[in-house]
Amino acid sequence: MRHMWWVVAASVVLGLVAAYLIWTAGRVERLQGRAELAARALDAHLLRRAAAAAVLAERHFGVELYAAARIALDASPDEREAAENDLTRQLRAVQLDPGDPDCGAVIAASRRLALSRQVHTDLVRDARSARSRPLVRLLRMGRGREWPRYFDIDDPTLIVPADVSAT
Repeated sequence: MRHMWWVVAASVVLGLVAAYLIWTAGRVERLQGRAELAARALDAHLLRRAAAAAVLAERHFGVELYAAARIALDASPDEREAAENDLTRQLRAVQLDPGDPDCGAVIAASRRLALSRQVHTDLVRDARSARSRPLVRLLRMGRGREWPRYFDIDDPTLIVPADVSAT
């Protein structure tokens, strides 16, 4: 009878450990998947901003801004961060009028990009934290996916002068 309790206790402990490992593996997988989805969303917002900047440059500001927008649109993954930072610098160098629809599109795209960048950064941080835990590394729970990467760009939010006529 005493041996039966040890078997039951060992089975319960083994079941709890298995449940924890399954939960941990699922959490790592979910965080990794969310980080990948956030990277795709960030990429889409980067493309929208660059396209809006290209349209704005064609209609109003000329060659330098247009070149920066085209480079950002055509950049390879290795060159993307530098190209996006250059585009941000070019956009900050021009005077944007929030009343102009083309400027408004760039301003709105930049705001959405800033939010998308923050979400991506938070999810990558969480995924990296989960994957760097000793038990996760020991059991190689994240081995089927690439290590999540930060996308390091300047804050894309554009400072727009206040509308004087609104005051």
